[in-house]
Amino acid sequence: MMKFIFFLLLMIPLCFVSGFYWVIQFFFMLFFTMFFYCYSYSSYFCLVSYFFGCDYLTFFMIMLSVWICMLMLMASEKIYFYNNFTMFFSFIILMLLLSLILTFCSMNMFIFYLFFEMSLIPSLFLILGWGYQPERIQAGLYMFMYTLFGSFPMMISLFYLYKYNMGLDFFYIFNINSLYLYICTITVFLVKMPMYFVHLWLPKAHVEAPVSGSMILAGVMLKLGGYGFIRFMKIFVEIGLKFNVVFMSISLVGGFFISLICLRQMDIKSLIAYSSVAHMGLVLAGLMTLNLWGFYGAFFMMIAHGLCSSGLFCLANITYERLMSRSLFLNKGLINLMPSMSLWWFLLCSSNMGAPFSLNLIGEIMLINSIISWSWLTFIFLFLISFFSAAYSLFLYSNSQHGILYQGLYSFSLDSIREYLLLFLHWVPLNLVFICSDIFIC
Repeated sequence: MMKFIFFLLLMIPLCFVSGFYWVIQFFFMLFFTMFFYCYSYSSYFCLVSYFFGCDYLTFFMIMLSVWICMLMLMASEKIYFYNNFTMFFSFIILMLLLSLILTFCSMNMFIFYLFFEMSLIPSLFLILGWGYQPERIQAGLYMFMYTLFGSFPMMISLFYLYKYNMGLDFFYIFNINSLYLYICTITVFLVKMPMYFVHLWLPKAHVEAPVSGSMILAGVMLKLGGYGFIRFMKIFVEIGLKFNVVFMSISLVGGFFISLICLRQMDIKSLIAYSSVAHMGLVLAGLMTLNLWGFYGAFFMMIAHGLCSSGLFCLANITYERLMSRSLFLNKGLINLMPSMSLWWFLLCSSNMGAPFSLNLIGEIMLINSIISWSWLTFIFLFLISFFSAAYSLFLYSNSQHGILYQGLYSFSLDSIREYLLLFLHWVPLNLVFICSDIFIC
């Protein structure tokens, strides 16, 4: 594992060479290819070195991180075109990728916690440095404070676990039946996913972040919460069986409320951000059932949502760069201006609602099976969440593509090949992995 980490560290000098951003993008693609060929079907840790290793779950999460970071560079051409602190921007993305990889491949709880918190700093720099509005400072502080206050109890619980077990390796932690430890440990994951009631930082951060910030937040950062749950839930099985009902209820009812909020949004980025909360609520409910289908469904959904939501933010940015507005009141009739881009809107909106043949569909089917097998009463809210998921996805597509053109529009540029490639690289893994989806559940 260390050879991949050193490969990324050796890329740092390239960040400070002017005009080399395309070389960094090439190296990200090279890293992805190298890592892809190290794939192992084993559910045990392989490529072990020091505190780091790679198992089945880690492998796909790291691949998603590298893929999204590569596409972030591709989506942020405007920063390079205007030379807006280009070298520092490349460095921030590289540091973010490094911290995410170290988080996902850590085999020790404290190392996991350390890099989990470290990944917050580059994402905060992205929002504060390259955000659009003055409100980005408030949005950045929201994100920072929510995550920080959620993570303090976890740090204390890790100290206690170390004293209790004389080690913090994931393999050697035994079952713990303590409500206080359970709440303290999972609070940070609930904030990061985010669960309804602690989700307010996410829409603000998305709306104020640049396209690269929104992509990494939706694509990978939210998945840190789900990944943490998958790793830690085996320790809290006994206490989880008693108290998980509380978090499941909040997730399902909250998912329904958020879906209704989506139908009233007039900011495109805000709508996509709130839809992320609804989807991750479903993931959280699936993980809380503590059965195999729930874990597989959550894993599918995290990968699918990472690609789909990131692609939708790219589409929102493409429109914003031309109309200089994210309002659905002004972004109307785009099918007349960009008919080929309208196809991508349709493909990604249909994936967002879990239509065939997207990875979201498999994830939703598994999660619904898992949650209903836990209690048939959850069927009501699952039905409402699924229905309104389709409703707000269609609302986003029809409102942006149809209607009368904005009369104040006086100049317009057509799409570039870079933008088509960017959307293609989001959509292809999302829909073609559907064909070979059995590798996820071997």
